Amino acid sequence: MSQTAVHAARTETIVLGMGCFWGAEKRMGELPGVLDVESGYANGDIAGNYEAVLAHERLVQRGQTSQRNHAEVVKVSFDPARVSLETVLARFWESHDPTQGDRQGNDIGTNYRSAIYTNDAAQQATALKTRDVYQAALTQAGRKSITTEIAPLKKYFPAETYHQDYLKKNPNGYCGLGGTGVKYPGAAISAKAAPPAQPLDPKALNLKRQLIVFEAEDCPYCKQFKAEVLDHWKSEVPVARSFSAQPPAGWTLEKALFATPTIVLFENGKEVSRFTGWNGDKPRFWKWLGFHLLTPAQQKIAFEQGTERPGTGSHLDEKRSGIFVDPITGAPLFRSDAKFESGTGWPSFFSPLPGALTEHVDASHGMRRVEVRSASSGIHLGHVFDDGPPPTGKRYCINGNVLKFVPDPAGK
Repeated sequence: MSQTAVHAARTETIVLGMGCFWGAEKRMGELPGVLDVESGYANGDIAGNYEAVLAHERLVQRGQTSQRNHAEVVKVSFDPARVSLETVLARFWESHDPTQGDRQGNDIGTNYRSAIYTNDAAQQATALKTRDVYQAALTQAGRKSITTEIAPLKKYFPAETYHQDYLKKNPNGYCGLGGTGVKYPGAAISAKAAPPAQPLDPKALNLKRQLIVFEAEDCPYCKQFKAEVLDHWKSEVPVARSFSAQPPAGWTLEKALFATPTIVLFENGKEVSRFTGWNGDKPRFWKWLGFHLLTPAQQKIAFEQGTERPGTGSHLDEKRSGIFVDPITGAPLFRSDAKFESGTGWPSFFSPLPGALTEHVDASHGMRRVEVRSASSGIHLGHVFDDGPPPTGKRYCINGNVLKFVPDPAGK
């Protein structure tokens, strides 16, 4: 928000550091009674601009300077008649992890430190009081000690224009997950605060292999991922959604979550990989998942346009009634009644299911062929030729090792 948006009513301001200021600006701006949130830089010894902060942090990390870097902060302007400072600070504590020192999630550096920079002694006292209240709640939840710096505001510089309202202007930005998941217990917000989202029940999940999509209630990219991927889910890997930033009880994340959606693959209750954020790139997502589901031989075919040796692949002799599906997405590709014996050593079909494949010119190996890929995941399947049987005259020559067969239910 720009400063021109601040109402003429009496306002109070406080400067807060919560890691990257994009998510902090969005989160604090959603609080009723907050009139304006401005991204900026505070309490450092250097010039107040983004390039200077980044360059100085490199020096800090190499031990080449004794000057202090600025923290990325937000200057919160609020109407104290509508919202108390304690309520503002309760939102601050809940909206990030104040126990991480010089980092927030994957953002590491002194410029990402948690901080409260106050304007007077009364604000300082309230900040310290709320810290102690929240520390008690964290301790009860088994969390670490707060590392937040609480100090008078000495220097403040507004951030560049392109950093203001960043998540409104940039569709590929990320949304915060809401910190530790531990609610501030103060009465000032208890009537307004929604019950904290609970971690998923591990008894309802697949311990051997499970995908969990960590989301936020107000994250548009989560809704987009649901519409584009989850609403059409056919993969054999079970998937579940969670509005808690914590894993199921007894399960472990490799590191803190810092963006939504974050899709985490767990095996035996431990994180093995994650896919962070969503901008509509379905091939990249399915390739990420495919590298964990497919064998090295399958990966070579699927992602490197490889070919199995004739007569060595799967499903050559499969004659049951059923459907051949994509091994990653589970999307149907061919009906078994379109399969025929071509004598080539590869499973062959005269027709795919509607919309199942995409075709691409392949000029490799000194030949001009038509490659076919799975429309759902983009993996390479094989080629199509014009020497097939009626009724289509086509021969879809497919690598059997990148097909999965699903027999029809009995009696169909």
